[in-house]
Amino acid sequence: MLMRTDPFRDLDRIASQLLGTTAAGTWSRPNPMPLDAWREDSEFVVCFDLPGVSLDAIDVDIERNVLTVKAERRPTAPGTAKTEISERPLGAFSRQLFLGDTLDSENVKADYDAGVLTLRIPIAEKAKPRKIEITAGSKKEISA
Repeated sequence: MLMRTDPFRDLDRIASQLLGTTAAGTWSRPNPMPLDAWREDSEFVVCFDLPGVSLDAIDVDIERNVLTVKAERRPTAPGTAKTEISERPLGAFSRQLFLGDTLDSENVKADYDAGVLTLRIPIAEKAKPRKIEITAGSKKEISA
């Protein structure tokens, strides 16, 4: 139903290794937009962790069954302040999810509360289980 992809993850990993920003067995930067996804009755729910991101810095769109979430975490310190420690990732982040044909991408609902973006994607009617009615057929007489 849902496939997650991040085409730039491997490129980022290779660039980090080449530039020496990560080494084997040491700390590496976690994914800045982790998600959880599950099916709940007749809809698919996807939650993205976006702490410290304001609502106006989040963009969600769907094009050709590809759901794209873009967010930007901006610095909280004033421009004149000298930063002493900066461990939280800043900048623009993006995640893409491929939605299967069994999901109704026309009726997605989005909610943002306490740093969590929740998307509710209904299961398409054609993908829901349905009962097939069986009718009794008439018997044909076979003549010899």
